Amino acid sequence: MKFSADQPKVIVVGSSSIDLILETEKIPSANETVMARSSESYFGGKGANQAVGTARLGASVYFVGCVGMDPLGQQIMRNLVNENVNVGFVHETDRDATGTAYVTVADGDAVIVVVPAANHCLSNAHVEAADKYFQTSDLVLVQLEVSLSVIEYTIRKAKKYGNMVGMYASPAVPLNKEILDQIDFIVAKSSELHIIFGEEQREDILKKYFNKVFVRDDTNSTVYFDGTEMKYFRHDGNKAIYKMGMGDAFTSGFAIALCHGNPIEECVKFGNEVSARVSCKKGSQNGLPRLSDFR
Repeated sequence: MKFSADQPKVIVVGSSSIDLILETEKIPSANETVMARSSESYFGGKGANQAVGTARLGASVYFVGCVGMDPLGQQIMRNLVNENVNVGFVHETDRDATGTAYVTVADGDAVIVVVPAANHCLSNAHVEAADKYFQTSDLVLVQLEVSLSVIEYTIRKAKKYGNMVGMYASPAVPLNKEILDQIDFIVAKSSELHIIFGEEQREDILKKYFNKVFVRDDTNSTVYFDGTEMKYFRHDGNKAIYKMGMGDAFTSGFAIALCHGNPIEECVKFGNEVSARVSCKKGSQNGLPRLSDFR
């Protein structure tokens, strides 16, 4: 794994939220009441997670997102600034509250309910406002917690200027061929491939999109097709204690490794390493490593 002297320029377009984590002895069934052992809040949202993840790994990062004009929105803005993320294109709206996520965790399993709120107020106009930064960026990262029309607009703008585009396709939605063809790499959960690509077999999908689609599961395993054979990588260095944010962490690590010109195999290994580290601490952002941790 090599790091060049150049600082990658990354634009992240996506969501931010405050995550409320409830730890219980079991996941409640329908109409069942359970007692929580603890409740804690953390910064989250797939977009903000990737903005912080890439910034900690040495990128110059602009985040394009939307928060409410409320105390939670101000907390998110301060956190991003503290993480050296440029928030000049994070828009504040009085139309809705800041996004939140409610997570019930028991014995390593989790049930998550996301309230997008202000994240759904993000518009094409907000992306357009950052146009001049698209002209000079190396990579644009997107996820699927904001409007799909905004994501499609972002991808087209990025490709207009010759940017690489990476997507963490979660929460999964069907993606049309035009968009799939324009994205340079797609990270997807193994359980959601059928939603994104339809009913094709995993091997057929990976062969069609070789060196482009990277399939992840909860064991921190990643599989892809390199044009010749299926490649499987798993990071066993740490037990995945806290699984929230692992996909965002992998995407951040993979993206930065790619920006530094590393081979795909090394990018996958680095993404797995970053993902493993984030799983050692509570919250989607707390365990994200810094570039200095690898030097």
